[in-house]
Amino acid sequence: MAETRASAKDEITKAVVPAAGLGTRFLPATKATPKEMLPVVDTPAIQFVVEEAVSAGLRDVLMITGRGKRSIEDYFDRNQELEEALEAKGDKDGLALIRASSELADMYYVRQGAAKGLGHAVLCAAEHVGDVPFAVLLGDDLIDHRDPLLRRMIEVRKQYGGSVVALMEVEPEQVSSYGCAVIKPTDTEDVVVVTDLVEKPSPEEAPSNWIVIGRYVCDSAIFDVLRETPPGRGGEIQLTDALRTLAMDDRSTADGGGVHGVLFRGRRYDTGNKLDYLRTQIQFACDRPDIAGEFVPWLREYLETLP
Repeated sequence: MAETRASAKDEITKAVVPAAGLGTRFLPATKATPKEMLPVVDTPAIQFVVEEAVSAGLRDVLMITGRGKRSIEDYFDRNQELEEALEAKGDKDGLALIRASSELADMYYVRQGAAKGLGHAVLCAAEHVGDVPFAVLLGDDLIDHRDPLLRRMIEVRKQYGGSVVALMEVEPEQVSSYGCAVIKPTDTEDVVVVTDLVEKPSPEEAPSNWIVIGRYVCDSAIFDVLRETPPGRGGEIQLTDALRTLAMDDRSTADGGGVHGVLFRGRRYDTGNKLDYLRTQIQFACDRPDIAGEFVPWLREYLETLP
């Protein structure tokens, strides 16, 4: 049984959210609107990510942004003029909605000057994070609020040390779109040891069907590894490559080595491409009590009209 690690330095209170991507898959909308601000029904996708961090106890949220992302900062800030207009109309519900986003967490922002990959984006957080473990949440992946994945990952980090990745099993033909893990079991059913990681392998070369999804709990040792990690696929610094180094390193967990995985079998929504984004829209709409009553019957009727 792994020894439980418990010290003030091991407490995880900071979340890093990379949000500097150009969003080219959603052009022309993303010419002027950050992809993170595209709505899922009526809420920007990025808000669900911040809410997830907060629900796991992480109220210190650092956004890694870039050129053209100012509207993200504006969204999580107060809008005094709009608040006054809603207050004058007596719109208490609307007022509560817009204030909620500005009161969610302590928000901080750092710009990623050049698009050098996810690993470089995480490295941009080094000064803010310091020498404590932290979470990384990718905005393309939304985890259902009923499935406390991040909280579970934090528990695993406290038990085993090192870094923790979220793993999800997919069909073989899907592995080439993700980082894929070589794993071995532990005494805990939903926890594995990650011994290797392969970035976007072909289905024939994939070591397993367990792919890394957009949730990580990283030891601060990742920063030194990222500084020494050369650009990989696409000329970018890959976070997967740095985690692979830590997984295969012989350094102890006390020194930040070792990578474990949490096997996630819950509900995940992908907003990274048009088709999955549309699926997510429909799933969220069907799950919303305020609109599902009218939307679901309409959807059923509409589908019956299709050839």
